[in-house]
Amino acid sequence: QVQLVESGGGSVQAGGSLRLSCTGSGFTSSITCMGWFRQTPGKEREWVTTIYTGSGSTRYADSVKGRFTISQDNAKNTLYLQMNSLKPEDTAAYYCAASSRWSCWIEAGIDYWGQGTQVTVSS
Repeated sequence: QVQLVESGGGSVQAGGSLRLSCTGSGFTSSITCMGWFRQTPGKEREWVTTIYTGSGSTRYADSVKGRFTISQDNAKNTLYLQMNSLKPEDTAAYYCAASSRWSCWIEAGIDYWGQGTQVTVSS
């Protein structure tokens, strides 16, 4: 059974930093990309960032570019999201995602989701 388990969420003041982790297990097909989405109540889930697991190539939403960094540790089957210079508008539930179809920037392209971890940024 595939599992993506996130950790590292919490509360921080604006300008602060947090690092999210996502550990995967039980994959039965090759994962081509992983990423992070976020969601606030009443809004659609928003793509944040993607990493292509083979090349390490990354992509970021404009709203987080220059502040967030996605990385992976293949030996530990773990994905990270380093979030710096956090803003109140970054407050959301953050979801780890994985795909075997090269489509980690849209919800419909995701094969596996984590359970979500809350990030709250106060002003």
